[in-house]
Amino acid sequence: MKKYIYIFMTALAFTSCESELDLNSPSEIPVDQFWGTEDVARSAQTGLYANLRGSFNDLWLLGEMRSDIWGGRTYESPANEALIESNITISTAPFGGWAGLYTNIYRINDFLANVPITPFAKESDKNHLLGQAYGLRALYYYTLLKTWGDVPILLESYPEGISLDGLSRARSSQSEVMAQIKSDIAESLAAFGSDNSFFAGERIYWSKAATLALKGDVYIWSGNLLGGGNADFTEAKAALQEIGTLGIELVPSISELWGVENEANNEFIFAIQYKQDEASNIYNSLTGRSTEINVQYNDMGASMSDFVIAGANRYGQSEKTILLLDDNDDGRKDATFIRLYTDDNGGLGYSSYDESKYFGSIFNKFLGVVKGSERIFENDVPLYRYADVVLLLAEAKNLLGEDPSSEINQIRERAYGDNYNPLIHAYTNSTKVNNTNAILNERYKEFIGEGKRWWDLRRAGNSFVIDNISFLSSGDEYKLVLPITNDMIGRNPLLEQTTGYID
Repeated sequence: MKKYIYIFMTALAFTSCESELDLNSPSEIPVDQFWGTEDVARSAQTGLYANLRGSFNDLWLLGEMRSDIWGGRTYESPANEALIESNITISTAPFGGWAGLYTNIYRINDFLANVPITPFAKESDKNHLLGQAYGLRALYYYTLLKTWGDVPILLESYPEGISLDGLSRARSSQSEVMAQIKSDIAESLAAFGSDNSFFAGERIYWSKAATLALKGDVYIWSGNLLGGGNADFTEAKAALQEIGTLGIELVPSISELWGVENEANNEFIFAIQYKQDEASNIYNSLTGRSTEINVQYNDMGASMSDFVIAGANRYGQSEKTILLLDDNDDGRKDATFIRLYTDDNGGLGYSSYDESKYFGSIFNKFLGVVKGSERIFENDVPLYRYADVVLLLAEAKNLLGEDPSSEINQIRERAYGDNYNPLIHAYTNSTKVNNTNAILNERYKEFIGEGKRWWDLRRAGNSFVIDNISFLSSGDEYKLVLPITNDMIGRNPLLEQTTGYID
């Protein structure tokens, strides 16, 4: 994809659902003269993905940082400790202004208002773009719902010069927001119709498969947490099973999954694109500086002296994560982290975790490529991949009282590869609670660093969050959604504070 171009003549700074709207004109072209051609619509489409990529750091923090993955040893000052420890109050409320997601939503609203009346050479191309936009809006509203619960619903596209009166929005109930998400998913699937293709042959654009993956995710959440029950679980199961008919599959080996050279694989459903001289991903913050790293050894006993890096080490895997992955038969151990030790143990290395000699870790999934004397963090980062679909299908089946072991074992067999021994590694169907814990553990190992774990625990239910997060206890359930800032309420008096939070 070429460098992203911001093409919108008006931008809704809906930073706190307030009655304050920033309207700016970075171009002299009037709004009513901007839209109207297919080229403009395609440029606008590119802008939507620029917005998404610009929000990825917050999306990652929202989906991962409150989980049990991180909080371990770092060799620089750690970041976001308040999130890791769920140390959140009204006065310290993070992600003020709804993490800026309403700005992205406004731009999609503008897109959806104008693209349908824009002439295209091929109507199928227009429909594909509309399917993408509805899918992205559903993704944003789903993120808002999971994070704050009740949130405002904004569907309008506001032209330049509109009066600011009446733009404030109260928080809609979770059930209303979920209904809007489901509506956008239905609109997305209707727009895609029978078109199962990836736009321009690339998985860096939203697709029908991405909408189906989101639908499975959404309907499990709705069924389990919002009272939708078996009807929603059945919808989720059908959507997730359909993805397997679209030429999407697990790659055979973990070794074929990660790395820039592998990012065009058939497992990725939708990924955010990064390119040198365009944008770098966030994962250099999970590495470190050469001054600390080059004097260490990896767990095979090899010197790190030639390792090329110039990053930071702000997040360390928790000891729980280290121990969970401390299985030399599981390919995810080495694919996920490079573990550093202060000596080579006489050349033997450390086949198992040794806390007394452990120095820290480098996150290995999105480690970029070395070009000359520089490491470039240009890995595409998947928001959905087929392993996600397989384990979501396990969740849906378990919630329907069906056997999820086949799906769990698909992931385990790929992870263990030639080491897989069904007598040791295969999962056998058990109670719903045991099955849920098995699925959660498999997702934990599979998706470290991919912004999934907090949402996985939340989707499973409050008790699973409390049981797994050491910083939360019974009675802290209100903390599972975030407060909003006093400034947001001051700007928009229609807003009410999240239930449970008091000054």
